[in-house]
Amino acid sequence: MKKNAVTKETYVVLGFFIFAFVIFSIEMGVANFLGTTIETGYYLLMNVALWIMGVAVLTGALAGVFSEFGIIALFNKLLRPVVRWVYRLPGVAGIGAISAYLSDNPAIISLYKEREFRKQFKDYQIPVLCNLGTSFGMGLVIAIAFLSLGQKYEGNFFLATGVGIIASIIGSIVSVRLLTHYSRKYYKIPKNDDPIKKATGEDLFRYTREGNTLNRLLEAALDGGKNGVEIGLQIIPGILIISTFIIILTNQPPLGGYTGAALEGVGWLPSIGKHLMFIFKPLFGFDSPEAIAFPLTSLGSAGAAIGFVDEFLSSGFIDVKDIAVFTAIGTTWSGYLSTHVGMMDSLDSRPLTSKAIFSHTIGGLVSGISANYLFILITLIF
Repeated sequence: MKKNAVTKETYVVLGFFIFAFVIFSIEMGVANFLGTTIETGYYLLMNVALWIMGVAVLTGALAGVFSEFGIIALFNKLLRPVVRWVYRLPGVAGIGAISAYLSDNPAIISLYKEREFRKQFKDYQIPVLCNLGTSFGMGLVIAIAFLSLGQKYEGNFFLATGVGIIASIIGSIVSVRLLTHYSRKYYKIPKNDDPIKKATGEDLFRYTREGNTLNRLLEAALDGGKNGVEIGLQIIPGILIISTFIIILTNQPPLGGYTGAALEGVGWLPSIGKHLMFIFKPLFGFDSPEAIAFPLTSLGSAGAAIGFVDEFLSSGFIDVKDIAVFTAIGTTWSGYLSTHVGMMDSLDSRPLTSKAIFSHTIGGLVSGISANYLFILITLIF
């Protein structure tokens, strides 16, 4: 699309960046603001982005092996009845959810790169993989982290984590179904379309590499790992750009004043949250405004959000019921604002990015609300 070299939006965007720079500089100081931005970006690159790339490489290798030896086709047949009924997707989508739960959001992209996985889906279902994978990303890491806290604090952390996992499944259904609705409209697909793609011709067979079993195994793993590297590179910009500013907006100012170090912040989002407790209290059951920091940080990085839960528990800001809500929201959102753009780009579904983000926002809210009331209901019964 062609536009004039300078238009109204030129001045709007320039004005926004000048305004943001001035506001942050007044609060933190110009040197500290720039230093914190760069240092936080570097921290996220080394501790989050490269970790995700490592996960993507290993998952890609596993996906390559599964594709080469027909395991993906087997899972498609086994999971088809459940996944079709719950998500209106082919059964093989279940493997994507499991791989993301065991690792991180982009794991499902590694599977998508494999022809045997990709051929099971219709065009309008491809964008939905982003929300499906993200709904379960970092799930195992979050669950283990919270279960380990149960040894230090009172309460049934096993029950809380289990409730959170169930609630995250509820949220994932909402997110996936909602994005499927938008995707159908975009591709002009009727509502009564069969979600299962009928295999015809070459789809009835799978392609394999030449050579003996060991050679095929090694080649499949290495080729899959290369796909993981590509995925990691595509996702790095989103993590660094979006997460950096979410962290700056969320984290509290350091006690000794700003130094320009990584992860320093202005604490504006929690301050806003204090005035919204009348909303968060009935929805999520939060008793402390500090608890709002977890879902807000989960928007950019679930790993970063997990980091301050121990401190919140020791300070009395949260209790075991909040762990159920944190598990649900953390698993469902799992830093989707930092990965969604890159993942949708990897799925060649960029036009639906805004719809995917909106759908997943709703899904995360539903999972958090579900966890709150499920935990209350279970504790009342038992």
